[in-house]
Amino acid sequence: MLLGGCETTHEDLIARGYPPAFADGFDDGCSSGRQAAGAITGQFRKDVPRYLKDPRYAEGWSDGFRQCQAMRESEDRDAYRDRHWDERERAWQQEKDRDAARAYRSQ
Repeated sequence: MLLGGCETTHEDLIARGYPPAFADGFDDGCSSGRQAAGAITGQFRKDVPRYLKDPRYAEGWSDGFRQCQAMRESEDRDAYRDRHWDERERAWQQEKDRDAARAYRSQ
Protein backbone atom coordinates (compact mmCIF):
# COMPACT_ATOMS: atom_id res chain seq x y z
CA MET A 1 0.00 0.00 0.00
CA LEU A 2 1.52 3.31 -1.04
CA LEU A 3 0.59 6.58 0.57
CA GLY A 4 1.03 10.08 -0.67
CA GLY A 5 1.36 13.34 1.17
CA CYS A 6 1.05 13.43 4.93
CA GLU A 7 -1.92 11.10 5.28
CA THR A 8 -1.31 8.22 7.68
CA THR A 9 -2.07 4.62 6.82
CA HIS A 10 -4.86 4.70 9.39
CA GLU A 11 -6.48 7.76 7.76
CA ASP A 12 -6.06 6.22 4.31
CA LEU A 13 -7.75 2.99 5.36
CA ILE A 14 -10.66 4.89 6.94
CA ALA A 15 -11.01 7.01 3.79
CA ARG A 16 -11.17 3.81 1.74
CA GLY A 17 -14.06 2.55 3.84
CA TYR A 18 -12.30 0.15 6.18
CA PRO A 19 -13.76 -0.02 9.70
CA PRO A 20 -11.80 1.86 12.39
CA ALA A 21 -11.10 -1.40 14.24
CA PHE A 22 -9.44 -2.84 11.12
CA ALA A 23 -7.39 0.34 10.65
CA ASP A 24 -6.30 0.26 14.31
CA GLY A 25 -5.25 -3.37 13.97
CA PHE A 26 -3.46 -2.71 10.69
CA ASP A 27 -1.40 0.09 12.27
CA ASP A 28 -0.42 -2.08 15.22
CA GLY A 29 0.29 -5.11 13.04
CA CYS A 30 2.32 -3.09 10.56
CA SER A 31 4.57 -1.71 13.27
CA SER A 32 4.98 -5.22 14.65
CA GLY A 33 5.75 -6.64 11.21
CA ARG A 34 8.46 -4.06 10.58
CA GLN A 35 9.98 -4.86 13.96
CA ALA A 36 9.83 -8.61 13.24
CA ALA A 37 11.68 -8.02 9.96
CA GLY A 38 14.45 -6.16 11.80
CA ALA A 39 13.54 -2.51 11.18
CA ILE A 40 14.63 -0.11 13.88
CA THR A 41 11.50 1.95 13.23
CA GLY A 42 9.15 -0.89 14.16
CA GLN A 43 7.86 -1.61 17.62
CA PHE A 44 5.78 -4.63 18.61
CA ARG A 45 2.23 -3.47 19.29
CA LYS A 46 -0.76 -5.70 19.85
CA ASP A 47 -3.82 -5.09 21.97
CA VAL A 48 -4.21 -8.77 22.91
CA PRO A 49 -7.63 -8.51 24.63
CA ARG A 50 -8.98 -6.60 21.64
CA TYR A 51 -7.30 -9.02 19.21
CA LEU A 52 -9.06 -11.93 20.92
CA LYS A 53 -12.49 -10.23 21.04
CA ASP A 54 -12.65 -8.09 17.90
CA PRO A 55 -12.34 -10.01 14.62
CA ARG A 56 -11.91 -6.78 12.61
CA TYR A 57 -8.99 -5.65 14.75
CA ALA A 58 -7.49 -9.16 14.52
CA GLU A 59 -7.87 -9.23 10.73
CA GLY A 60 -6.33 -5.76 10.40
CA TRP A 61 -3.46 -6.72 12.71
CA SER A 62 -2.71 -9.89 10.75
CA ASP A 63 -2.92 -8.12 7.38
CA GLY A 64 -0.73 -5.24 8.57
CA PHE A 65 1.82 -7.59 10.10
CA ARG A 66 2.18 -9.72 6.97
CA GLN A 67 2.22 -6.83 4.51
CA CYS A 68 4.70 -4.66 6.39
CA GLN A 69 6.97 -7.56 7.31
CA ALA A 70 7.06 -8.69 3.67
CA MET A 71 7.64 -5.14 2.44
CA ARG A 72 10.54 -4.63 4.85
CA GLU A 73 12.10 -7.99 3.94
CA SER A 74 11.72 -7.13 0.25
CA GLU A 75 13.50 -3.80 0.81
CA ASP A 76 16.32 -5.63 2.58
CA ARG A 77 16.63 -8.14 -0.29
CA ASP A 78 16.68 -5.33 -2.84
CA ALA A 79 19.39 -3.48 -0.91
CA TYR A 80 21.48 -6.66 -0.65
CA ARG A 81 21.02 -7.39 -4.36
CA ASP A 82 22.02 -3.84 -5.26
CA ARG A 83 25.17 -4.06 -3.13
CA HIS A 84 26.00 -7.51 -4.51
CA TRP A 85 25.58 -6.42 -8.11
CA ASP A 86 27.56 -3.24 -7.48
CA GLU A 87 30.44 -5.40 -6.23
CA ARG A 88 30.18 -7.70 -9.25
CA GLU A 89 30.03 -4.73 -11.61
CA ARG A 90 33.11 -3.22 -9.96
CA ALA A 91 35.00 -6.54 -10.19
CA TRP A 92 34.02 -6.93 -13.85
CA GLN A 93 35.17 -3.38 -14.64
CA GLN A 94 38.51 -3.97 -12.90
CA GLU A 95 39.04 -7.20 -14.84
CA LYS A 96 38.16 -5.46 -18.09
CA ASP A 97 40.59 -2.62 -17.32
CA ARG A 98 43.37 -5.11 -16.46
CA ASP A 99 42.77 -6.99 -19.71
CA ALA A 100 42.86 -3.74 -21.68
CA ALA A 101 46.12 -2.72 -19.96
CA ARG A 102 47.68 -6.11 -20.79
CA ALA A 103 46.56 -5.77 -24.40
CA TYR A 104 48.09 -2.28 -24.69
CA ARG A 105 51.38 -3.40 -23.11
CA SER A 106 51.70 -6.39 -25.42
CA GLN A 107 51.60 -4.19 -28.53
